[in-house]
Amino acid sequence: MKYLENYLTRIRNSGKAALADSIEKTTKDIVPQYISNFSYTEHVTALLVGDVQSGKTSQMFGLMCAAADNDFGNFILLTSDITLLAEQTLKRAEKDLCDFCVCGAHDFLKFKQNAMHKPAVIVLKKNTNELRQWKNNLAETSFCRGNPLFIVDDEADAASLNTLTNKNKQSTINRRLEEIKKTSSSSIYLEVTGTPQAIFLQTASSGWKPLFIYYFKPGAGYLGGNFYFPEQVPPQIRLTDNEEASDIMGDDEYPENGLRRALICHLLVSAQLFISGKKVSNFLIHPSFKTGDHERFAEKVGQYLNEINLAFDDAVMEDAFKAEYESLKASKNDMIDFSHLYEFVKDRLKNDGIKVLVLNSKSSYEDNKQYEDGINIIVGGNSLGRGITFPQLQTVYYCRLSKNPQADTMWQHARMFGYDRDPDLVRVFMPPKLFKLFSDINAANNNIISQILKSNGNPDIKIHYPVGIKPTRKQVINTEKVGIYTGGVNYFPFDPDNNTIESIDAALSSFEDGDYSVSINLIIKLIDMISTNPADWDSKAFAGMVKSAAIDIPLAQGRLIIRRGRDIGKGTGTLLSPTDRALGESYAQEVVLTMYKITGTKEGWNGRQLWIPNIKLPGNDVYYSGDTFV
Repeated sequence: MKYLENYLTRIRNSGKAALADSIEKTTKDIVPQYISNFSYTEHVTALLVGDVQSGKTSQMFGLMCAAADNDFGNFILLTSDITLLAEQTLKRAEKDLCDFCVCGAHDFLKFKQNAMHKPAVIVLKKNTNELRQWKNNLAETSFCRGNPLFIVDDEADAASLNTLTNKNKQSTINRRLEEIKKTSSSSIYLEVTGTPQAIFLQTASSGWKPLFIYYFKPGAGYLGGNFYFPEQVPPQIRLTDNEEASDIMGDDEYPENGLRRALICHLLVSAQLFISGKKVSNFLIHPSFKTGDHERFAEKVGQYLNEINLAFDDAVMEDAFKAEYESLKASKNDMIDFSHLYEFVKDRLKNDGIKVLVLNSKSSYEDNKQYEDGINIIVGGNSLGRGITFPQLQTVYYCRLSKNPQADTMWQHARMFGYDRDPDLVRVFMPPKLFKLFSDINAANNNIISQILKSNGNPDIKIHYPVGIKPTRKQVINTEKVGIYTGGVNYFPFDPDNNTIESIDAALSSFEDGDYSVSINLIIKLIDMISTNPADWDSKAFAGMVKSAAIDIPLAQGRLIIRRGRDIGKGTGTLLSPTDRALGESYAQEVVLTMYKITGTKEGWNGRQLWIPNIKLPGNDVYYSGDTFV
């Protein structure tokens, strides 16, 4: 059976030809190089990256179908330990992979009786009990050991990585996953995520750094980071007060605030959509990670709705609705007449046509299917962070501030990303601090994507963020192997060597001592000519960071400072003269490479002439480099 062909046909028949084309491109790029020529004797890790809510599940299923066409018969699909998400994933697999034998955690007999008559996919939560049981189940069968296993780990950065790496121990989930790999003589382990920062920073020796990376572009109509979070505040973002969340929690009145405006906005947008024939409109409120706060915010929303319901005939309330209507009309030219929308909202509220739902770790799939239709206001926390999708999510109120923001966690909270939103009607209410944070993360994400697209699958990706933003949680990063460097700081090797001093002499022969604007490529070439212990000064890491800092800049330039005949002793604790240090600092937003040629006459150099590099990365960002050596 041609599993991929059948899968693509079903998608095209559903009217999603563009999605089918995207999946087909992904499989054509990956399968010939990494699946068709699989050795059946090794365990390979790979990484599939897509934007948050851009259709990763469809791409995953496409690759699974392509693998089935290449004689893979056993598949494991790993999902979150959140019951709501796990049930959503299982139902999606049963629907989309109808050619497979789809099994849940309790379907071992079904899997065993199938005995590879059809490709089998087992949907498992990343839960220690489920993983331990299925490790034993797979080991018990007679057909798993000798056949390759294809493992797809959705949101692989979330729970799969070793959280005890800095204690020289292995966390339980990480160990269970490794045990499952070993139930087969060979495997492909496909990590999938929209936030790959933690995976980029895995060590090669951990077994979780991918052999190759592939990024698929979102399809037409996708609203993502560049739509919501450019450098300047766009019309779809409505700024609120930085301290509004705490004010709302402590105020029993119905004040003029961002949440009130967001609620009115949602009611008007919902009226516009429903009168135009839509069947669902959702409003998401993310106030905190604390479940108690979710209940209090839901109560506050209920109070606000009651206030609106009682005050429809007041001129003040009508004026508040008119103000939001005019804001929406500025981007939606064909808004329905205000009086028609106002009457629709009035009728809905008087007939209890608005649902207020709380969605968090205590919720079940059945409890929260209600947001699939109707006009809904959803309040929640961490369970909103990964995988859960909300149809026609038009309004978002996000006020959760973190003292130590992590880029991957923050980005997963961006549930407003997706395809089925009306871009003219979408509104996100958040404080300026949060908009700046999301805008900085978006810029860093764009840099990461550019690196992947130009890397030809190479997993050595560098990342950098402004001071105050961490890429991921520190417990999954081996701090002894991951390099962390700060822009504006000078770095030079304690014990350098030159591949050959003659090659550097030749490369710099056309430059007299001085200060030059030069191609970034020349700076990278010079760095590559330095040989040193990576633990001292990792030339490969610095070359990668320089490249990443300028990857989207046409004809990118850096600053090269050259000094010959320097008389400097080894191990003095400094390299640059005060004048050269000040000169380099004057180019705050540029890569600065200072090359000193020492005479070798001072103590420690044994009379040997040598070029010593000093590099300063641009800005005040913090740069992160996964290990470039095992």
